[in-house]
Amino acid sequence: MKAKITFTLPAGHVIGADECVLLGEFNNWNIEEAIYLQKQDDGSMQAEVELPAGRDYQYRYLLSNGRWVNDDGEKIISEMMGYPVENCLVRVAGISITEPVQGKATAKTKAAAVKKTAKSKSPAKPKAVAVKDDLTKVEGIGKKIEALLYKNKIQSYQQLSKATVKSLKLILKPVAVNSVCMIRVPGQNRLNWQQPVNGMNWHCCNSN
Repeated sequence: MKAKITFTLPAGHVIGADECVLLGEFNNWNIEEAIYLQKQDDGSMQAEVELPAGRDYQYRYLLSNGRWVNDDGEKIISEMMGYPVENCLVRVAGISITEPVQGKATAKTKAAAVKKTAKSKSPAKPKAVAVKDDLTKVEGIGKKIEALLYKNKIQSYQQLSKATVKSLKLILKPVAVNSVCMIRVPGQNRLNWQQPVNGMNWHCCNSN
């Protein structure tokens, strides 16, 4: 069962950005599945998302100027690339169709709870260890760009080759200010863009 959750980023956190996307465990922190927020009359950004009930989700907001920000809700400290990161946390409670949220549990909900408990006692599957390639070997990528790519779950040559131009633009905006950046992505044409002071002008060109 799913519950509708409204995510709101106050206007004070949006200063200096025109757009904002929502990333979290519910979309695997995948920029390709980012949820765009709509600007409200009071200047805040808002999005309504249906999430499976009965679990907690970590999330953050990525602004169009490259900044990661949090809302004013509950926070949790998680580790990313060996560093502590403060994420937002939303707790989506389990919902019963036949009973109010605070009512007594029916036989059906009790059975579901027993089933969930039994399932949680199953031995956890070993987590796959992510293998990180040295992305600085790719033409045009330095340590700063590599760190941004790692942060956005692009950690191998294969993942980099599958990344779209649109997602790379969004990820690398923080290092594309007043400069020309060129990256030769494996399996793609070279990505070339320039961002002057008065606005963003993106250009793609062949490197054949």
